[in-house]
Amino acid sequence: MGYKGFLLILLAMIGFPGLAAPTVIHNVKGYHVLPEQGVQAFSVLVFEQGKVVATGDQSLVARYPQATQLDGQGRTLLPGLIDAHGHILELGEALLRVDVRDSNSPQQAAEQVAAFASAHPHQQWITGHGWNQVLWPGKAYPQAAILDASIRDKPVYLTRVDVHAAWVNSKALEMAGIDKTTPDPDGGQILRDAQGNPTGVLIDNAMQLVSQHLPKQTEQSLDLALTTASQHLLSLGITSVHDAGISQQQAAFYRAKAEDNALSLRIYAMLAASDPALEEMLRQGPYYDEQDMLVIRSVKGFGDGALGSRGAALLEPYHDQPDHHGLMVTPKAQLPDLFERVLGHGFQLNFHAIGDKANRLALDNFARAYDKVGGETLRHRIEHAQVVSLADIPRFKDLGIIASMQPVHATSDMNMAEDRIGAQRLKGAYAWQRFLAQGTVLAAGSDFPVELANPFHGLHAAITRQNHKGEPLDGWLPDQRMSKAQALRAFTLDAAYAAHQEDELGNLQTGKWADFILVDRDIFTIPENEIWQASAVQTWVAGERVH
Repeated sequence: MGYKGFLLILLAMIGFPGLAAPTVIHNVKGYHVLPEQGVQAFSVLVFEQGKVVATGDQSLVARYPQATQLDGQGRTLLPGLIDAHGHILELGEALLRVDVRDSNSPQQAAEQVAAFASAHPHQQWITGHGWNQVLWPGKAYPQAAILDASIRDKPVYLTRVDVHAAWVNSKALEMAGIDKTTPDPDGGQILRDAQGNPTGVLIDNAMQLVSQHLPKQTEQSLDLALTTASQHLLSLGITSVHDAGISQQQAAFYRAKAEDNALSLRIYAMLAASDPALEEMLRQGPYYDEQDMLVIRSVKGFGDGALGSRGAALLEPYHDQPDHHGLMVTPKAQLPDLFERVLGHGFQLNFHAIGDKANRLALDNFARAYDKVGGETLRHRIEHAQVVSLADIPRFKDLGIIASMQPVHATSDMNMAEDRIGAQRLKGAYAWQRFLAQGTVLAAGSDFPVELANPFHGLHAAITRQNHKGEPLDGWLPDQRMSKAQALRAFTLDAAYAAHQEDELGNLQTGKWADFILVDRDIFTIPENEIWQASAVQTWVAGERVH
């Protein structure tokens, strides 16, 4: 906050005549996390011109007799929740396409696709998301023939729940020219039958063989996706998102929106390392919006695939596929140049690493890049840090690496993780307390639309390590559960820290943006198994109600 902003806050606090009256929200159960003291409770929030003036008890109300008074009706008030790893435009697109997340078989998913196609006859491609073969009888990957039985005349492209595999029909394979002679691309795999014919499932980089034929994004489609996603996220109580991997086109789109004051959601955007224009974007330098609605100062690097599709890169073979170690989406030989380029330009690098091999390679390359180009203070992150060798966890602290983790991944993966990596490697998997105990900053998110964006699902998963049915009874690997204070901090103050924004966002200290939500229940007093049912009834950004 600059001198002018500080002066305005000070004058408002002493009631300087001529300034617009502040707003006082009273009769709330407020909670936020202070850097040293931990969770602080309050019952009154005062804000003016988009910034927090004070938090405190009922005595604050009398100090602002000219203020606009709002009765919080005893509701819980929290800082706006921050999702430290999501995909905004992809979420908007997902909300506008067929969702097969709840299908209980590949046949039912195919029926949902056919119904969607019938309801949208003008769409050239039928796209969708959310299938998970682990939840289906037999747990086998689906096949193109199942989709063909329901829809043959249009190409179908359905991403798996982790977005590291795609299920397509024969029409899509034909349009992409994929047959038994098509080689697997580097970092990808075409699943095949015994005769070598493609079955209809593409893993990681093989997805691009089909996805490159999807209709291209336009200004209108981007605008619709952003509007749809922003409305959805704000309705959930999310006021800021770290957008994990945007293209040059999307970066320009975001900048134009920020310059037109047309963003309703705060965005901390990561440039996609895979974009051919990465070097050009790095040379342009960071982008900061004066209202902190958009910041672009980081790069999303791509390491391996996902655990569910056996694309996560492992040091030792998969427990349930002894001849397979997973995939590196970015070849190992290319990593040193990537790390040195990003750090050398002064950008934060947020590197996707799920398997223990990918995590080790990321740590090795951060250490190497520090020696060559510096950049130790840029708060680099490993996105997911999902399966980490116990020997490598202390290196996060030594190298100053933030663990950007998604609590809902643990409860989504608990039905298959041990099958994939065995019991021994689970000790370093989804190991939130191991990171927190050594002082590593943990920034929490959801990875939407891979998972649902609802942040109360993430808080519940972090605190209980249970699904919504309360299973398993004591939580999965319960020694790694977070406390309520730790979970709230991971979704607020530490998520802001991971974006270099702890001086502007993350709690409701004086001078920070008045981003907050009113919640229908008190997450600190209700039974833990009910936290996921909490919902935001109001969402405010910079002192303006946006939901």
